[in-house]
This record gives sequence, structure tokens and C-alpha cells, in this order.
Amino acid sequence: MANDLYIQLLETIKRIKPFNEEAAAQAARHSDSLTKPPGSLGKLEAIASQIAGVSGQLWPDLSRKAVIVMAGDHGVCEEGVSAFPQAVTPQMVLNFLNGGAAVNVLAKQAGAEVICVDIGVNADLEHDRLLSRKIVRGTANMAKQAAMTREEALQAIMVGVDIVNEQVTQGIRLFATGEMGIGNTTASAALTTVLTGLSPEESVGRGTGIDDASWLNKVEVVKRAIAVNGLDSADADPIDVLAKVGGAEIAGLAGVILGAAANGCLVVIDGYISSASALVASRIAKQAMPYMVASHLSHEQGHLKLLESMGLLPMMQLEMRLGEGTGAVLGFHFIDAALLLMQEMATFESAGVSKG
Repeated sequence: MANDLYIQLLETIKRIKPFNEEAAAQAARHSDSLTKPPGSLGKLEAIASQIAGVSGQLWPDLSRKAVIVMAGDHGVCEEGVSAFPQAVTPQMVLNFLNGGAAVNVLAKQAGAEVICVDIGVNADLEHDRLLSRKIVRGTANMAKQAAMTREEALQAIMVGVDIVNEQVTQGIRLFATGEMGIGNTTASAALTTVLTGLSPEESVGRGTGIDDASWLNKVEVVKRAIAVNGLDSADADPIDVLAKVGGAEIAGLAGVILGAAANGCLVVIDGYISSASALVASRIAKQAMPYMVASHLSHEQGHLKLLESMGLLPMMQLEMRLGEGTGAVLGFHFIDAALLLMQEMATFESAGVSKG
């Protein structure tokens, strides 16, 4: 089964097209012809070129967009790493489905759909808007054993790929990553530590708002998880690392990113947990990197170094640490703005303005 899943993953990776440098350069030339000093719109110009390079079109229609919110529980919560109980995960999933969470409000403002997926919640959930793709009922405690089997990690990745494939057939052309899972900043810190070489003291943050003593405990838990699972190399197999110290929702989002790239779609990365998923995806398929946009710099202390390890620069710094896809959905506005500027601004020639 694991071999079959790995073959499916390889087939997905093969579908990722190289970045279209010619289209990106054409977009840059058009940007320089607009009534402004060259480069004066900063990252908005870079985004416009990236969109062209990813899609192969100057100004594709990205009006249909969605944030994929993956939800899963973590056995490592047994170690007291979160200020909130694990029961919050299913409660918040229902909040997403009923439209009451921050991501729902911001997605509505951005004209985006919220697609909520139960990929690993330790509860029985039913709702007509829920995508039930449960791989595990919460992961095992990574401080004592592997969080998941390799097969479960691969299954979760392919869930993300399959959901993107489904959404593309329904017209979605722009994606964002979101998540919910009490304990998932601990898993993200462990992934970051192993895959980037940062120390746990650098990668572990405050998560849901833990105090100093709880933070020290969280650092020790990450160290123990890495030692118990024999993960001491930045060159480790990313799927192996994901299985041992990751989470089902983190794996699912890695699949969302790879699936978006395979479908030629841009994917906006949210905060620390989503960036850990992006890190895993980038290690599985480096060619997916041009399809990623970092939305914001999280308040989590390891986030900037994690992004820098992938060569990504965030669009915003709002000191957010909510998750859910909130920062990524805000990023949709910048992408819309970049496209509108390129489509609707006058050129020097059309406006009769002297070019410097």
C-alpha cells in the first residue's frame, strides 16, 4: 500500500511544470511600461511576474479561490505543550463549518471559499459541509514513538493532493493553506528543527500562549521526540521525518501545496504550521517552490528562519499567531491587487506620460 501511495505521489510530482521564465519576463516588461518608476510597486510587481511564470499567462483569472483548512489532533498534547485542551480541535472545526471563525470572516471579505477537512481529529464529526478524510484519530505521542506510520503520512499527503484536484475541476485557481490542531506548533517546531538544523530553543515558540515554564517543557519535549525517533540529520528523508514528528493536517497541507503546483496553481502559505508543511513539500519536490507565496510573518519565533531556509519572504508582518489560514486569506487581497494593477494601469505610451 505504501509503495502504491508513493508511486501516486511521484506521478503528482511529475505533473509539476517548470516555472515559465519567458512569461514572467514578459510580465516584468509590462510592469516596467506602466506609469510608475520601475520596481516602485515592490512585491506586487514580483507577485505579478510569479503569477505569470506559474500559469504561463500574463493575467489569468484567479477570482475563484479557496482556503483548505486541515484539522487533526496530536498525541503529544499528553506532554502539556498547549495552553488549550485537545477538545478545542473538534469544537473549532464545527465553528469553521458554521462560519463563526476568523478565517470565515476574512475569507468572505476576500471572496474565497473555506473548505474544512477532518484528516485526523480525535472525535466523530458530522456536518454537511465537512470533508471527512480521516486518516488517524489523532497522532501517537511523538515524544514516545512515531506520530504516524509512513503509510499514514503518505495517505495524508495524497488526501491533500486529491482535494486540490477535485477543487480545480470545480474552477478553483488560487489556494491557501489553513489548519487547526491543538499541539501542532510542537510538531511544526520538531519538523523545523530536523529539516533546517535550527535548535529547539530557536524553533519552539509560545503557540497558544504558554508561559515560561511550559515553553521550557515544550523545548524538552521536542528534543525528546527527535531523540526517540532517531532524527538527527537535516538530510533525513522528509516523509520519514513527517511521519515521525509531524501531524496528519501538516501532511495534508504538504499535499495541498504539491497538488496546487501539479495543477499550475499558486498557493498562499499561512503561518508557522503551514510553513512547516511547505518545508516538507519543498524537500519532497523542490520544483514546487515557485508555486508558493509566503503571506505573513507569524509571531512564532522560528517562523522567519523557517521561511528564510526556503528563500521565501512574507508579504506582511502583523504579529498574528492564530493559524486557520487567516494570514494566507489576507494575502489574497495582495494577489488581487497585483493583477488589477497590471491589467488596469495605463502605460506611459497610452497615457502620453514621459518615461524617465
